[in-house]
Amino acid sequence: MACLLETPIRMSVLSEVTASSRHYVDRLFDPDPQKVLQGVIDMKNAVIGNNKQKANLIVLGAVPRLLYLLQQETSSTELKTECAVVLGSLAMGTENNVKSLLDCHIIPALLQGLLSPDLKFIEACLRCLRTIFTSPVTPEELLYTDATVIPHLMALLSRSRYTQEYICQIFSHCCKGPDHQTILFNHGAVQNIAHLLTSVSYKVRMQALKCFSVLAFENPQVSMTLVNVLVDGELLPQIFVKMLQRDKPIEMQLTSAKCLTYMCRAGAIRTDDNCIVLKTLPCLVRMCSKERLLEERVEGAETLAYLIEPDVELQRIASITDHLIAMLADYFKYPSSVSAITDIKRLDHDLKHAHELRQAAFKLYASLGANDEDIRKKIIETENMMDRIVTGLSESSVKVRLAAVRCLHSLSRSVQQLRTSFQDHAVWKPLMKVLQNAPDEILVVASSMLCNLLLEFSPSKEPILESGAVELLCGLTQSENPALRVNGIWALMNMAFQAEQKIKADILRSLSTEQLFRLLSDSDLNVLMKTLGLLRNLLSTRPHIDKIMSTHGKQIMQAVTLILEGEHNIEVKEQTLCILANIADGTTAKELIMTNDDILQKIKYYMGHSHVKLQLAAMFCISNLVWNDEEGSQERQDKLRDMGIVDILHKLSQSPDSNLCDK
Repeated sequence: MACLLETPIRMSVLSEVTASSRHYVDRLFDPDPQKVLQGVIDMKNAVIGNNKQKANLIVLGAVPRLLYLLQQETSSTELKTECAVVLGSLAMGTENNVKSLLDCHIIPALLQGLLSPDLKFIEACLRCLRTIFTSPVTPEELLYTDATVIPHLMALLSRSRYTQEYICQIFSHCCKGPDHQTILFNHGAVQNIAHLLTSVSYKVRMQALKCFSVLAFENPQVSMTLVNVLVDGELLPQIFVKMLQRDKPIEMQLTSAKCLTYMCRAGAIRTDDNCIVLKTLPCLVRMCSKERLLEERVEGAETLAYLIEPDVELQRIASITDHLIAMLADYFKYPSSVSAITDIKRLDHDLKHAHELRQAAFKLYASLGANDEDIRKKIIETENMMDRIVTGLSESSVKVRLAAVRCLHSLSRSVQQLRTSFQDHAVWKPLMKVLQNAPDEILVVASSMLCNLLLEFSPSKEPILESGAVELLCGLTQSENPALRVNGIWALMNMAFQAEQKIKADILRSLSTEQLFRLLSDSDLNVLMKTLGLLRNLLSTRPHIDKIMSTHGKQIMQAVTLILEGEHNIEVKEQTLCILANIADGTTAKELIMTNDDILQKIKYYMGHSHVKLQLAAMFCISNLVWNDEEGSQERQDKLRDMGIVDILHKLSQSPDSNLCDK
């Protein structure tokens, strides 16, 4: 009642609104149980479809009283059941109603009610729990706090078709992630729910199907189990295939296709299995046609994108099924001015959700074009495609922006497109804008794409450099997110490849030697490898090598020493020896090696290493140091001869490895 005392105005408004509702609440406190029951029944009839009345009763404190009556041992089963029905009806109102019910601890009270022997009461409690758990404001964890709840729900599955429908719906809404999947799986969800797929009730079959789709998602353990489950002598995948036939309701077709998709992605069904190639994939393509409702088209495209993402053959098959690439272009024209939608409510809904179609189309285009050059070409040649992607990069919805960047990234794997379409549409401009200020998930994909745009054959490389990319990328190398550090350093590595001295100097200045050292001791192997790659690209062409080593030689030699002495894998040490070979190719820089006995001993050690890659890299260093035509070559040769290098070379010339032998 506290909210009635806020201000006189608030009070007068509420008193008008609630006066007519007060008698419903007052009757709940009547000493005569029969009158209380009648009061609850009248309340039930008053709140059906009336959100205003629901809100009034909650404000007036009906919920704690209803919950008290629901839990009282002296209350009749009929009264308890009617209380559960009213609470369920209140929960069907707004999200605020659900929050109020949760604040009154409704879930433990309803779960307690499930221990009753009375089926009608159990069903009413489950129906109310279903409504609460399917609300976005309810934390799923509330289902798992008491370890006895899940096994009890499994036991209740056999009681009636209503318990089956509601429990499956609760499971499918509350199964979020591997921990929940494991709990449900360990309590026998697969065995208990499988036979429900042949129930006479469509609602039960549908909810059981939804359960399997959330249980199988990214879960090899569940998926491998599902493949071998028999229901009435038929394997589960065969039942799913029957459920995605054209004569079945769309919702059932889509959910079955999801189950088979998730099982395929989890490795339980092969990608070339007929149930995927001839059934699941065509069904999902059908869902993308403009005859389908908006949400069906979104779900169809997103599921198909997930199915074909890792598999080139499925990408090729999808791209030539029902003109899919052209069909997806319609996702950007919806709803059109001549839309066939006559239902105003539907039109309003679709206008609000049209961005979901664009997001789904971008996702599916990204999957289709992930590997095949011809498919990428077809996508880019689809009407106004590049313009649509560029527009997508600046949409207000983060999800659309992310999907547009992913799509662009997928298409940027094509050398041909980088040289043509990407240049014609100056894609780098909106991309640089996206990189200025975006959430990490977008930054990771956008910076990965920037790596492609900075490859030496990309015409976008020059303008990107001029627009301040060096500072931006150096900033990314300081991110706490390892994926962003990798992409930042990777893009700098591509930028430094065969670059002018000025660009290399800019990179070194912006990055700073301190940051370079931090990256060389990064715990992420990818960061370390790309940093070595950057160093290698910076130290290429003699004048550049000499210039950089004259200013940063001491620190670079120090870093090389640390890596060669550290516990690193073969690839890291090979890259490091290649950097030394580049330094040895400098005119003045090679003296930094010749005057460093520690480094010379390390090169000698790696010449005799058991791994051929390291032996070859060490030989490159020697080869560059002893080159005959260069000044001081005789002195260098003498010093290396004194160190016993010639003896090792003699030994290596007998090596069974032809590369080593030739070198």
